[in-house]
Amino acid sequence: MSSVILIFIIALMITLASTPFVRRLAIAIGFVDAPAQRKLHSTPMPLMGGVAIFGGAVVGLVLGVLQVRPFQSQEVQGILLACAVVALTGLVDDRIHLPAWAKFSGQIIGFIILIAFHVHVKLPLPLWLNYLITFVWVTGISNAINFLDNMDGLSAGISGVCASFIMLLGALNGQFLVAGLAAAVLGACLGFLRYNFKPAQIFMGDVGALFLGFLLAILGMQLRFPENSNAVTWMVPVLIMGVPIFDMSLVTFSRLRRGISPLTAGKDHTSHRLVDRGFSQREAVLILYLMGGIFGMTAIFVTQANVLEGYFVGGTVVAAAAYILWRLDRDFTR
Repeated sequence: MSSVILIFIIALMITLASTPFVRRLAIAIGFVDAPAQRKLHSTPMPLMGGVAIFGGAVVGLVLGVLQVRPFQSQEVQGILLACAVVALTGLVDDRIHLPAWAKFSGQIIGFIILIAFHVHVKLPLPLWLNYLITFVWVTGISNAINFLDNMDGLSAGISGVCASFIMLLGALNGQFLVAGLAAAVLGACLGFLRYNFKPAQIFMGDVGALFLGFLLAILGMQLRFPENSNAVTWMVPVLIMGVPIFDMSLVTFSRLRRGISPLTAGKDHTSHRLVDRGFSQREAVLILYLMGGIFGMTAIFVTQANVLEGYFVGGTVVAAAAYILWRLDRDFTR
């Protein structure tokens, strides 16, 4: 457990210390996000914050690995390599705006690396189906966290909330490798939030959002609960990622309903709709943090639930989410 705390502290301090330097570098080389009609900021904003997040998380993990031999595994190597490919793809996209197929190709390469290192869903299903579930999960969560990066402090904060529950569940179940990786993500997110919470001084960009989403998806599917049935515990990572999944579902449904491509940028995310209903941007972000905490606590309950209890809770969450989605989209005309 001390190694997990060490990784968290190192990732936090590295990200806190490196973000101002990354910010100055981004300004010096013109790596900034220009204002636009569908964006909230009115001045050019440095766009390399994800580099500091990636660096803090990786350095924290590597230095923690030097202290504890169980972290020295091929699984960790494969995860870091896949995440590096996805993060690099995001960095290039931030710079030259890759077409959607090219950005998605980076995620496909990351998925292939995971399979090569035997990092995938391991349900009692045919191997090809486990591969398919893994692909849908890691690419879906990667893009959901990227979708969520639409307001100061939102994506980093929600990623930190998700990582905190994964870290807790990993530690409680003796999965210190998973807990250590989650601690690295949590530390990096909190360090970055010092500069990204409204009013933001730097954005994470796709390099940060895709890295966080990809790694969180991997950690979620690596959680194991041997004392309970897979028929119930598969819901745990889905619940932990409840906020990004809800936001992506809302945006996708709403845009398709209005005849707009889901890949189009817009001010129609959950956070924007909360602001439209009278909340400030800070309040909207904090509300979504709270919702992330509620999803996480529900996930903890499900780890101890039997099949009937688990599906009752899961069905209740789905019904409540569907109702809230309908209410948020009912009067939306933008």
